[in-house]
Amino acid sequence: MTHKFELNDKPFIPLNMLLKYLQLVETGGEANIRISDGEVRVNNAVETQKRKKLRTGDTVQFGKEIVEIM
Repeated sequence: MTHKFELNDKPFIPLNMLLKYLQLVETGGEANIRISDGEVRVNNAVETQKRKKLRTGDTVQFGKEIVEIM
């Protein structure tokens, strides 16, 4: 499933906060574990930085979920 996430007036959102905000994980701790375990891809590359700054144009894949940052 593809989601679109709009940054609005913010320059970025940290990866772990995005996963929690979209309720793809239940807690921030779970987000950190999933990222550390290599379960998240940013722009088609495995991303292990928990607070990776996501900006307009980035794409995040977590399981079957795809999030486009707008």
